[in-house]
Amino acid sequence: MGLINFLVYLAIMMGIYGILSLSLNLQYGFAGLANFGQVAFFCLGAYVSTIVVLTFDMPFIFGLLGGMTVAGVFGYVIAIPTADLKEDYWAIVTLAAAEIVRIFFLNEDWVVGGGPYVGGSFGIGGIPQPLRALFSAHTYPFFYLTIVLVCLLITYTIINKITQSPFGRVLKSFREGGDNLPQAMGKNVKKFRVKVMAIGGSFGGLAGCLWAHFHGFISPDQFMPLETFIVWAMVIVGGKANNKGAILGAVVIMIFYNSTRFLKDYIPVEAVTLASLRMVAIGILIVVAMLFMKEGFIKEKKVLY
Repeated sequence: MGLINFLVYLAIMMGIYGILSLSLNLQYGFAGLANFGQVAFFCLGAYVSTIVVLTFDMPFIFGLLGGMTVAGVFGYVIAIPTADLKEDYWAIVTLAAAEIVRIFFLNEDWVVGGGPYVGGSFGIGGIPQPLRALFSAHTYPFFYLTIVLVCLLITYTIINKITQSPFGRVLKSFREGGDNLPQAMGKNVKKFRVKVMAIGGSFGGLAGCLWAHFHGFISPDQFMPLETFIVWAMVIVGGKANNKGAILGAVVIMIFYNSTRFLKDYIPVEAVTLASLRMVAIGILIVVAMLFMKEGFIKEKKVLY
């Protein structure tokens, strides 16, 4: 992989994970919901978009909208019975929900529709890239980067509008004061939590869709709980409750995560060890951030109302 190709690939990954980080930041940073199942939305977006495009032979845009819709509905559904749970129980439920989604796609290969795409533990290959025939192998990554950046900009704009609106102020109120403060103002806490899970889930699905169509192959093994904690690292390092910080966190973590591949040129390490070093590097970064920058690279902007 040439340097230019690597940088474009890295930028695409930064954009996709930036969307995923913004999604979690809305749920945790602003609403205080400890979502340990963020990868579920990522997985649903990837699989639903792939099924819509491959099995039903629909255009990319329909796959994208389908992935976002199903992921958003899933967030809405799991939030209805769990919205009243405390933070630690909420974390356990969302973590379990993510594993249920992954194991479903691992075992139920019929959802792909059969044919040459297989599914199940074998994964799904041959996922088409949008407008691929119009570009050469050298220019297409730049086009796809444009798609990702446009989606990132739209996501940032929408989530920024939400968090700066009266809706966003209510989210902050039950993050800071628990349920009592918003209830005293006549706000239905459960309704707000359900909505924020649905909105965040839909953007998580968007990230999954972009990821699947870029790589051209998806497998349940790619959506392990580890993915969720990588996104958590982005929010923690970048700065929770700050949308710019969420994107910056994605940039920093992706640099750490992908730059370790060059260590083999200087240190004689095996591929398995190299993969472990990636997580070690991210872990060290989190520890440093927690010790010296407890609010992340970009602190939450306190607003007086």
